[in-house]
Amino acid sequence: MNISYNWLKEYVDFNLSPDEVAAALTSIGLETGGVEEVQTIKGGLEGLVIAEVLTCEDHPNSDHLHITTVNLGNGEPVQIVCGAPNVAAGQKVVVATIGTILYSGDDSFTIKKSKIRSVESNGMICAEDEIGLGAGHDGIMVLPAEAVPGTLAKDYFNVKSDYLLEVDITPNRADGSSHYGVARDLYAYLLQNGYKATLKKPSVDEFAVDNQELNINITVVNEEACPRYAGITVKGVTVKESPAWLQDKLRLIGLRPINNVVDITNYILHAFGQPLHCFDTDKIAGHEVVVETLPEGTPFVTLDGVERKLSDRDLMICSKEAPMCIAGVFGGLNSGATEETKNVFIESAYFHPTWVRKTARRHGLNTDASFRFERGVDPNITIYCLKLAALLVKELAGGTISSEIKDIYNKPIEDFIVELSYNKVNSLIGKEIPVQTIKNIVCSLEMKIQQETPEGLTLAVPPYRVDVQRDVDVIEDILRIYGYNNVEIPTTLKSSLTTKGEEDRSNKLQNLVSEQLVGCGFSEIMNNSLTRAAYYEGMESYPADRTVMLLNPLSTDLNGMRQTLLFGGLESIAYNANRKNADLKFFEFGNCYYFNKEKKNPEKALAAYSEDYHLALWITGKKVSNSWAHADENSSVYELKAYVENILIRLGLDLRNLVVGNLTDDVFSTALSVNTRGGKRLAVLGVVGKKHLKAFDIDNEVYYADFDWKELMKAIRSVKINYKELSKFPAVKRDLALLLDKKVQFAEIEKIAFETEKKLLREVSLFDVYEGKNLEAGKKSYAVNFLLQDENQTLTDKVIDKIMSKMVKNLEDRLGAKLR
Repeated sequence: MNISYNWLKEYVDFNLSPDEVAAALTSIGLETGGVEEVQTIKGGLEGLVIAEVLTCEDHPNSDHLHITTVNLGNGEPVQIVCGAPNVAAGQKVVVATIGTILYSGDDSFTIKKSKIRSVESNGMICAEDEIGLGAGHDGIMVLPAEAVPGTLAKDYFNVKSDYLLEVDITPNRADGSSHYGVARDLYAYLLQNGYKATLKKPSVDEFAVDNQELNINITVVNEEACPRYAGITVKGVTVKESPAWLQDKLRLIGLRPINNVVDITNYILHAFGQPLHCFDTDKIAGHEVVVETLPEGTPFVTLDGVERKLSDRDLMICSKEAPMCIAGVFGGLNSGATEETKNVFIESAYFHPTWVRKTARRHGLNTDASFRFERGVDPNITIYCLKLAALLVKELAGGTISSEIKDIYNKPIEDFIVELSYNKVNSLIGKEIPVQTIKNIVCSLEMKIQQETPEGLTLAVPPYRVDVQRDVDVIEDILRIYGYNNVEIPTTLKSSLTTKGEEDRSNKLQNLVSEQLVGCGFSEIMNNSLTRAAYYEGMESYPADRTVMLLNPLSTDLNGMRQTLLFGGLESIAYNANRKNADLKFFEFGNCYYFNKEKKNPEKALAAYSEDYHLALWITGKKVSNSWAHADENSSVYELKAYVENILIRLGLDLRNLVVGNLTDDVFSTALSVNTRGGKRLAVLGVVGKKHLKAFDIDNEVYYADFDWKELMKAIRSVKINYKELSKFPAVKRDLALLLDKKVQFAEIEKIAFETEKKLLREVSLFDVYEGKNLEAGKKSYAVNFLLQDENQTLTDKVIDKIMSKMVKNLEDRLGAKLR
């Protein structure tokens, strides 16, 4: 948003330079991207001087050109060829001298010495549109006789420099979307930093109703969409060009002046953030304004000449017979003020932000008015701006104020009541701020202290601060005005400046695991928490009715909150695969969200909603590709299983204390689950089902793992990492070839082995699986390696044989295993 430095000074007095103002605004949260020196007239009339036409003769080689001699007030007269029909000797004119740059929109050209039809010309006598002083081009600009030759045009026309501040307004700071809003924040900054300053706005004390000759009745049918609507009439106006001061203000911030009535509404919009609209009262059928919605599909032609089909959720400003304006968004083609208008009805209203936002998006309209309404304007400035507009229309367009102000405001919008604790202020900020400083800051931000106790304050926050409704919001305001740089960072961070212990530990472990995965060739991705709810239709593991749905989605692709990280990863895989990058390893940390209708509680709005934190891994494509040292090798679910196990080990978990089993899940075609012995699921991994791959047009297999990070943090809460010296005594390996039923899994062998020998058995590994020829039907062969080691002595054959005999017996008894 463009903010004029000089305009800002009309509301708050200060002696800061433009750059100092920019730095101050940035420090309090209104980031200022740049400061540019500008003139009300492009080029600042540099190179233009006031001159006197001494002689004027017809050009010998043209029937419309003239040869003039001109006194520039600095010595010998110069010769200039001029084509204006009104040029004459004795006139005082504006001349662009050699080297002057003139502007026409974004184009420019330089005045040079030239020959026109063989006659030398040393400058240019200017029309008002050629130098930005008007729109007329009927002839050159002729000045009053008392104008003095040699006077610089910028001095004669009092052209002043200004500075344009590019202030970036974040969506939550609707209160800063005007010059007065920015001035209000700057005022608080100045007071906090020891400057003497006052905040002021133009007085409307002179407002008075002249007569009752033009009453317009107002009926608000939809008070939800329009909590407040006010209007007044001004009769006998003359719609014409605005005075220079008003045009200059608008041009400076990038607006094109239109006429005095429309320019007044734009001026107030950018001055105070309150959108206004002017109607031609002669076009208001029945002399009644009705604020209502219309039937679905009603046609309406907007100011740009486009016919739009209205929704039954579009709030409209109507007459008794027809719609005139889309409320808060865009005017109609045949209801606004034009040069023929004699009587105007000025509207000042507060429209519900959600209604305006949805309408603006529905019709693809984004205006200065909708920008402010959909973020929330000040409902209490409505009448002030209406009075100011009426006074300005009366001053600049003439006429009389011909009705009382009609103000429909049945349910006034109350202040936000916030309880502020001094202890919470100091604990969140990390520094003890004096009580008087806190009180000064909140008062400078127009918050009212309703009650004060030794522990804190009860504040009434004005409703235009839509972003300040909780104590933490007030504390944020206090901190930004107090100054972030004024909070010293101690050498040893206090507990108030760090996250809680569990959260801090979780963050450290996330970084540890992330580093491990990146070292293994993974790339971290971050997908939108919003997703397509249709992904969950027909799923059992993530039922569609558990999706947290958005009330006002941007599109059907972003209409729900994700229940799993899976689909975001598949979107990323599809995106990369379509760009010839199919060999991928991704990981992501993120929240997943759930809705449980059985827990709905009218007294606890959030009871039905929950969220969990997850880590997900995806592998697809080739593990090795185009290597001279290794043949191409596809990724596999076994590779993924190794990464999963390494993460669990890195977090300090003993794999022998975990239960790994088959998992039936409609996410996977085949899968495993990893649980604690108490039954808590820590992770799942497997091959993503073909149905899901087809939905994303992915050709390669995708291997996916999901960790429940919160459960993992609980599982390792009591884990302690112990270190010991490497054993001085050698380990011993023994192999068994076991004939088993096909349904027996290696995990069962591993479990029995560790239950059989808890002290000396270190590892159990599977190094071969055979099925087929020379085996009984329904059987398979496992080749299993057992690693034994004693920390205190060398193992003897007698001890080893005893252990292995016991191992074989248990495997025979419990699994029906046979030695091959």
